[in-house]
Amino acid sequence: MIERTAAQAPTRQEVVLYNRRVSEAALRAADRRRREDDAPRLRGAVPALDSLRLEIEERRGGGVLAGGAHIRRIMVEHAPALFDLPCGDRACKDGGHDLTRTILGALQRGEPRFEGEDRCSGSLGEAPCGSVLRYVGIATYR
Repeated sequence: MIERTAAQAPTRQEVVLYNRRVSEAALRAADRRRREDDAPRLRGAVPALDSLRLEIEERRGGGVLAGGAHIRRIMVEHAPALFDLPCGDRACKDGGHDLTRTILGALQRGEPRFEGEDRCSGSLGEAPCGSVLRYVGIATYR
């Protein structure tokens, strides 16, 4: 039996061993949790940061994806310094939006407001996914 603390995500092989039919989404979520656990903490990367809110909207072909518009309030004290968001389309393979460098750069420069967009590089069957994630960050500093 493998012993783990509550914070450790199972490896891909362990997930497959324990669950014969595991969805790709479950494997991606386990990988993402592992990367978040291994990442440095946001408080250490940006000590002056007091609060952070990300307004996120994901679109494809002019329409917002289901569940694609939301606000994420970041718990600065405990959050990883990692902003790697999954694609909003569950059928997308190998896609997502790694905004870590862009967001950390804005925070380290002390920007109170920043925005940008990122195109998903995953695929929907044979076609590229191409969903576009737009974000606005609102930060306060000490």
